[in-house]
Amino acid sequence: MTRSLAIRALIGFVCLALVVSTVAVAAGPAKAPREGYKPPDFTLNTLDGEPFMLYDQLKKSSVVLVVLRGYPGYQCPICMIQVGELVKQAEQLAAANAHVVLVYPGPAENLDEKAAEFIKNRQLPENFSFVVDPDYTFTNAYGLRWDAPKETAYPSTFVIDRQGTVRLAVISKSHGGRAKAADVIKVLPGAD
Repeated sequence: MTRSLAIRALIGFVCLALVVSTVAVAAGPAKAPREGYKPPDFTLNTLDGEPFMLYDQLKKSSVVLVVLRGYPGYQCPICMIQVGELVKQAEQLAAANAHVVLVYPGPAENLDEKAAEFIKNRQLPENFSFVVDPDYTFTNAYGLRWDAPKETAYPSTFVIDRQGTVRLAVISKSHGGRAKAADVIKVLPGAD
């Protein structure tokens, strides 16, 4: 290879590297869904291994998507309270044709075990699904990864109507600040 050809090849490689890095930076990290926008579809599995697909469910009902903190070294008591409040309102949620999806994120190792511990002794209503997000695939795609020591995901609640549009987005950058069941029900299409 001649010196001039080697230099041209090196310049070409550098230019290609700059283009690739510019595209990656321009794309940036995923952004969390916002009100008025359509969130990306996802498929996550229940503890029974059954797939849950967002847009398949939206063909049948609105979705209340609740992203829990998972297991940051303990079961989050505020997550438990929020889930309990939603379970108490299950009839009202069903009357508004809403399906509640609880997402439990975390490292794949022992995730099913920790998730089962979270819902232990709790019977979820028929219009609820409990799914796991191993290795934060969904959490990262939705821009909700709380990447700090002893953290997993920003606790979040989204109400998504049957057309796939986010009608409510509550993302807490702390442990508190969760969406209340009454606020969720208020924005559901068909709620009284």
